[in-house]
Amino acid sequence: VAPSHISALMSGVMLKVALYGFLRVVLDLIGMLYWGWGVALLLVGGATALYGVVLALQQRDLKRLLAWSSMENLGIVFLALGLSLLFASQGLMTLAGLALVAALYHALNHALFKGLLFMAAGAVLFRTHERDLDRLGGLMRRMPWTGWMFLVGAASISALPPLNGFVSEWLVFQSALQAPAVGNGILSTLIVVSAAVLALTGALAAAVFVGAMGTGFLGQPRSRPARRAREVDLSMRLGMLLPALGCVLLGVLPVPVVRLLSALPQALYGAAPEEATRQGWLWLTPVSPQVASYAAPLVLAGLVLVWLLVRAVPAVTRARTRRDAPWDCGFGPLSPRMQYTASAYAMPARRLFTPVLGVQEQFSPHPHGGKYVLQVSDRSWSALYEPVARRVQWLARRLGFLQSGSIRVYLGYSFLTLLVLLWLVSLS
Repeated sequence: VAPSHISALMSGVMLKVALYGFLRVVLDLIGMLYWGWGVALLLVGGATALYGVVLALQQRDLKRLLAWSSMENLGIVFLALGLSLLFASQGLMTLAGLALVAALYHALNHALFKGLLFMAAGAVLFRTHERDLDRLGGLMRRMPWTGWMFLVGAASISALPPLNGFVSEWLVFQSALQAPAVGNGILSTLIVVSAAVLALTGALAAAVFVGAMGTGFLGQPRSRPARRAREVDLSMRLGMLLPALGCVLLGVLPVPVVRLLSALPQALYGAAPEEATRQGWLWLTPVSPQVASYAAPLVLAGLVLVWLLVRAVPAVTRARTRRDAPWDCGFGPLSPRMQYTASAYAMPARRLFTPVLGVQEQFSPHPHGGKYVLQVSDRSWSALYEPVARRVQWLARRLGFLQSGSIRVYLGYSFLTLLVLLWLVSLS
């Protein structure tokens, strides 16, 4: 398993290399827009996002949960790219530019909130030496800074306003809601279905991080390392603060970001979503003010006002607040074993998605305590990748005689390859 800071770098930057390569090849090198590519990206992106978030919901390992969540977010990015290509193939260049801006915005947002989440997970691992959510709990009292930073990242990735994840996913939805402009019933229906898949994915993503936050940071500690945890030092806290501020700024001030990202669709399509930034820095209007608009600073101001009212009412009314232990139904002091675990939290979704999940459960009842073993595997790996890997290994063993160890033979291979390439170039 990669160290947490490397995981943050890989998730935030290296995963976007595929996005950059795809954009350069399809929109720059090839330059020909075909509606089938948009349909393919819609299908693959939607399936990837939904499958990734379903598997993320089943994870007990915190870093593995974040890794599967990266798959979900890359699926959202490519779904938005599919919308962009589909609109562009129909000559709707302004809508294509809006969808492309949404894809780029979400890629940028993912780099921020996923980097923050991986660094928070690394802080937890550094202090507890645990990644298993079923062995954590109670960390908000022992590691409050890390807990609040994880909460900011979780709220961002769950697309809650006024943070950055909401803006990019809202732009994807606004792009998809323009499906009637396509003028083709089948393509319009496909876009609407992709929007429904995106909505389901967003709801499941929120469930994933409610579970991660609740089982990992709230409640009582479930292990000795969790009980002995303490906050990380200043350098690690500052490392989490920077992406957290980025999540807030890109959520509260989206108009300058959209204006900056609009340069790319202007260069590729010759059109950009100028209407989105026409109302100034306060209002974001993807299509027009009459269709939809969003003012993130006003949302933030409203939330701050509500918080101030909640804090002020007890002071004005002089109401007394008493803190006490939760009701234990007469069973005595509550123990950590009475809490929900990550596995129990995901059980309803596991039952619902059993046909697409490789679920193996073993229960051994015993009068003095049973044993329950749960294993969730990736069926796509065993069904798609492992057969290909076995055939590649078989072919490599058959061609092993070519690896003679002689430099003269290898130079001969290079010379023959050069001759074949020159011959192919001459034919073209």
